[in-house]
Amino acid sequence: MTVSTFDQKRIVIVGATGMVGGYALRYALAHPAIGSVTSIGRRKLGISHPKLREILHPDFADCSALAAALSDQDAAVFCLGAYTGAVSDAQLHTITVDYTVEFARVLHGSSPGAAFSFLSGSGADPTGRSRVPFARYKGEAEKALLAAGFPRVYIFRPAYIYPVEPRKEPNFSYRLLRALYPVFRALFPNQVIPADDLAHAMVDVVVSGAGQPAGPVFENRDIRAMVQSLHPSKE
Repeated sequence: MTVSTFDQKRIVIVGATGMVGGYALRYALAHPAIGSVTSIGRRKLGISHPKLREILHPDFADCSALAAALSDQDAAVFCLGAYTGAVSDAQLHTITVDYTVEFARVLHGSSPGAAFSFLSGSGADPTGRSRVPFARYKGEAEKALLAAGFPRVYIFRPAYIYPVEPRKEPNFSYRLLRALYPVFRALFPNQVIPADDLAHAMVDVVVSGAGQPAGPVFENRDIRAMVQSLHPSKE
């Protein structure tokens, strides 16, 4: 695949030090249709690449300082988040909702034509009626993004995200799921998605618009179908 420099996309990735964001970053840097990648996060990546521009931003409660860096961007892949139980309920809401909304506000002001790919989660509830805080907060963020004025918003709601590479799991449930993954995947294939497949889909959809007619919300089954369509050798 050859893409002229003029046609190459400029994308922003938020949360590239995380699992999904890390795969999104590596895929974007290797993608021939992407000419530049701006990574915005709270910690250093520890890598360098000709396409990469890294910006450290310690407090996503105020993203005003990012306005210049976010100008003339074609898309954003937003993977910033926190695990339930790893932070307080108030912090979970702040990270999940407030940070997302604030970043989207500044991005839209600087690049109103950008596409937005958002890492949500299975069970997200935009109605706010769920008893599960994670579901309510992800739903609240989704609702805000869809009303933010972007021409294209893609909401990804994965179920269990398989880490692919060894890591320190955040809690016992994740350790158990990782151990049982081969069986779980065989019995419930639409309830699991490898982290790299998810990341690739989140990048592909903003670069090519793949899956747009079925959007803007992609449940786990839809994500798997998107991966199979764009990367047949993966399955």
